Amino acid sequence: MTTWLVTGGAGYIGAHVVRELIQQGITPIVLDNFSAGLRTRIPDNVTIIEAEISDRLAVEKALRDFDVTGVVHLAAKKAAGDSVEIPLYYYTENVTGLIALLEAMQSVGVKNFLYSSSAAVYGTPTANPITESEPLLPDSPYGQTKVIGEWLAKDMQVSSGMNWVALRYFNVAGAAHDSLGDNSVNNLIPMVFRALGNGERPKIFGDDYPTPDGTCIRDYIHVEDLAAAHGAAVRLCEEGRANLAINVGRGEGVSVAEVMAMVGEVLGKDINPEIVGRRAGDPPASFADVGLSAEKLQWSAQHDLRSMVSSAWSAWHKVIN
Repeated sequence: MTTWLVTGGAGYIGAHVVRELIQQGITPIVLDNFSAGLRTRIPDNVTIIEAEISDRLAVEKALRDFDVTGVVHLAAKKAAGDSVEIPLYYYTENVTGLIALLEAMQSVGVKNFLYSSSAAVYGTPTANPITESEPLLPDSPYGQTKVIGEWLAKDMQVSSGMNWVALRYFNVAGAAHDSLGDNSVNNLIPMVFRALGNGERPKIFGDDYPTPDGTCIRDYIHVEDLAAAHGAAVRLCEEGRANLAINVGRGEGVSVAEVMAMVGEVLGKDINPEIVGRRAGDPPASFADVGLSAEKLQWSAQHDLRSMVSSAWSAWHKVIN
């Protein structure tokens, strides 16, 4: 049985990945600073280390003490809009912290690295669906930090033979269990739930985009499917067939208006969204070409939008209580 360190393992996505690794027969060790993560998301039998990824000595000790085989790196700041306002903070957290983590891995001799990247690396795509060969032209400092992380992984492969996979997430939603809900203030579906809970109308940012219904189109992926992709990528690293970036999405676009309509269907009422002005930096459409994930990971998404919304709604009551 191998052991993998999961940075950010108490977060929304991280907690799902931890459970997936357990199902795969892998021992996860969670490293988290709990700035956003919740201890209640972690199974009682999983070891938790409270530390910053920038604390190289603490990371090295964890890697040695638990004879770690590889690292799933999820710990990061992720709000694209915030990153425009406070770019130095994002570079410090997402790049300087990653460098310290990679230095610790190199010092101990850990060769497997699974990196949480993002569709934000593409910025406004030239075409959809987006292939992994699309130019990386991020629209935000957050997206740029993810590009730099991929560069660092590639360079470590050349310099020290590290096996790496970068998973470029599209829009993650849903929950595998009510205790694992998304408490983000930046993701669309929890934003809708939060507005409704406050007696407000959910906002649609722009309905004049060059799309069929005028609202932005995105690729939504159930977090349970995303976690399964991590399990497949871990195997790829351990088998030495890695060193590439892979899109993780459903491979189909869904508009913001369609998401709102699905929320209304699941809740059984008209949620009456409010149309407001566009947000700067929102591309009209962004959805994944998923051919490489099917080929390399032998994986494909299983859950549809209704499953994402209904599971997110079920878990939302746990998040807010």
